[in-house]
Amino acid sequence: MTCDTAPVGVGVIGLGRGFVLMLPAFRSDPRLRLVAACAPRETSRSAFRNEFGGNVYEDVERLCRDPAVEIVYVATPHQLHCEHVIAAAKAGKHVIVDKPLAITLEDGVRMVAACREAGVHLIVGPSHSFDAPVGVARRLIESGEYGAVRMIHALNYTDFLYRPRRPEELRTELGGGVLFSQGIHQIDIVRLLAGGMGTSVLAMTGKWDPDRPTEGAYSALVSFSGGTFASLTYSGYAHFDSDEWMGWTGELGNEKDPNAYGDARRKLATVASPEEEARLKSTRTYGSGDTPKTATRHEHFGPIIVSCDKADLRLSPKGVHVYGDTQRGFVAAPDMKFPRAAVTDAIVATVRGDVSPPQTGAWGLASIELCLAILSAAKSGQPVALKHQTGLKETTR
Repeated sequence: MTCDTAPVGVGVIGLGRGFVLMLPAFRSDPRLRLVAACAPRETSRSAFRNEFGGNVYEDVERLCRDPAVEIVYVATPHQLHCEHVIAAAKAGKHVIVDKPLAITLEDGVRMVAACREAGVHLIVGPSHSFDAPVGVARRLIESGEYGAVRMIHALNYTDFLYRPRRPEELRTELGGGVLFSQGIHQIDIVRLLAGGMGTSVLAMTGKWDPDRPTEGAYSALVSFSGGTFASLTYSGYAHFDSDEWMGWTGELGNEKDPNAYGDARRKLATVASPEEEARLKSTRTYGSGDTPKTATRHEHFGPIIVSCDKADLRLSPKGVHVYGDTQRGFVAAPDMKFPRAAVTDAIVATVRGDVSPPQTGAWGLASIELCLAILSAAKSGQPVALKHQTGLKETTR
């Protein structure tokens, strides 16, 4: 039996960009220890072995059987999540799977059921719903001081669609486009702040570049139980950058250079083929030497305003601005120990304390349902009812 004070043994499936973005947290939290990894690239496996000294595998099942692994971090492409989560569950391992949970409801249901039947926890993340300012806003709402949440407005404008992509990332049916990779962040945040129980969605999406033939933008109006409603807007077309409204703080909490405007499109213009673009994407994986800029503030996902009975709450990378009836104030987020500390907190609490965060498998299933409903509503032009939602007090394994 593992000692409760021993570092949690983490096995990683996939050493791509998702893992790279979690590295600062893994390196900074002594309560976690990377003990095993599985990846198809020998360069990534060698880099992992050299840095962490753990076991490396080409085979997922062998990693899942490794006795040093207590929780498996699934950081593979979206379409592989179901297979890898179920493999970990069958081996009796807890799982944290990168968002989104899956790209179909059927797969999501299978994943949640497999973990429940195996008696293991399933966490879906990291998503920006773990960000510290989101946690501050949630606590302010739960305090009751500002009354009920009535309306939420969330928007984000980025260059997402013009960053290097593998071919499947430009095919919606394989989890490509902005909904599965980006919209899921926004959906998770809004559901967390609205209480989780969406009821219906009306939406439109945009596919405006024939060379990137997938959704690059959307707007959605979501209703929640109790009468709360939320508007969600996202554009990944690399024109306006909403980080301008966030004090030029990038999504990952790093300082952003306004003079770098247009870099994504300029770099992409030098790429001659999908194969060359995929190779460019591979240079952003673990072992390639390409690491994100150092975070100096908390991560964020664009401007978000929560309208309550007695105040509007505006989220920022440093905390939450409160606009009350006659006064305004600011509630600072806790000092940043290291990026994504809330995610490693959740891993430790889940494995050592048997206490999971709101972002469970059931929660992730509800979020992917809303993601798929946006696509469906945009196609039909009609509202789509939501049937797999779960509230904050009702999440389960």
